Amino acid sequence: MGLLVVPVMLSVAFGTGRVLFFDDWATTGDPKIEALLKGEQLVPPPALPPEIFATAEVEQVRPLTKEGSRDWAVLDADFRNRLLLVYKIMKEKHGYDLALLEGYRSPERQAKLAALGNTVTLAKANQSYHQYGLAADNAFFRNGKLVISERDPWAMEGYRLYGEVAESVGLVWGGRWSFKDYGHVEYRKPGFKLPRD
Repeated sequence: MGLLVVPVMLSVAFGTGRVLFFDDWATTGDPKIEALLKGEQLVPPPALPPEIFATAEVEQVRPLTKEGSRDWAVLDADFRNRLLLVYKIMKEKHGYDLALLEGYRSPERQAKLAALGNTVTLAKANQSYHQYGLAADNAFFRNGKLVISERDPWAMEGYRLYGEVAESVGLVWGGRWSFKDYGHVEYRKPGFKLPRD
């Protein structure tokens, strides 16, 4: 009985944008999600020029972004595939191009960002999914520039859609937190526990 109910529940949940948790045997009715579950390997977008991440506008909103790792290869494979699917859906369905601001983050970098204060991050070293290749900060890319501003209505609509899409593939979106982190997504990988002090 449970095997018959789960696919229906997943289809209903996917249609409403609620968070989904997938098993390898589950089907959603959505070919893109099913392809992800069957192991389709999506390809990261081409790297953007480093100077795009070093502008005054970017630095004001996200300090030290220019130092962040944008190496897709060091992200957890399950997380990377889910995130690439988010990129694909956002582009094909909603017309938004995404850019990876930062994926993996060393404990030393996390501590450096935490020292900047709680407007940057609340997590100390080893308290973030970034340290395990299970989180990424993303922004929109339009007309040759990163668009991160929460004052831009186009970007805020994009973040809303991004959150829905990310949650639909089993990611946690930082836009739902009390400390809003609209560009952040993370994968609470089954069996992985984030260490706490």
